[in-house]
Amino acid sequence: MKLTPLRIVLVAVVSGGLGLLAALLATGPGPLLGSDLGQRVLNDALTASAPPLPDGRSVARRGEALPAVEVAALDGAAIRLPGDFAGRPLLVNVWASWCGPCIKEMPELDRYARAQGEGGMQVLGLALDDPQAVRKFLARIPVAYPQAIDVPGPADAGVRLGNPKGVLPYSILVSADGRLLKQKIGPFEDGEIDRWAAH
Repeated sequence: MKLTPLRIVLVAVVSGGLGLLAALLATGPGPLLGSDLGQRVLNDALTASAPPLPDGRSVARRGEALPAVEVAALDGAAIRLPGDFAGRPLLVNVWASWCGPCIKEMPELDRYARAQGEGGMQVLGLALDDPQAVRKFLARIPVAYPQAIDVPGPADAGVRLGNPKGVLPYSILVSADGRLLKQKIGPFEDGEIDRWAAH
């Protein structure tokens, strides 16, 4: 059988696909989901199948201005995203006190936030949880970065920040002028935030 250029391309594509499938079966989706491309594909898939939000609210999209989102600080004061954080980049980490992967990544987020100082990246935790549960959790495991809270639901702050399926933990990177730059579904590994936020 003579190999034509088309057959060579088809064989290469099939071989590459089988190699990718074998790698995913052997090592799991971790390396793929850890990449920016993998995160884009995952978020696009989750967003495409999401129902519309009630009351005409919008879901944040990568590259676009963050829609106005208001949440409460633990003391009840209003926090407005992105307005209250304008002028410096912002990392928002959406979590809950009952979420094991969220709890595991908190020391890494705390380390990163402390390293930023006054002029670096701002970090905000956003708990989708019961306020009392969050206060009890933070009394046991305090962190240096500010915390906000919202009631979980079909149009909660996490959903409006680009996570329509409510997968936790979920983090976003917002530019100094309020645009959604990056999204991450799943926990940060040790040292990963520095690389992720730098891109």
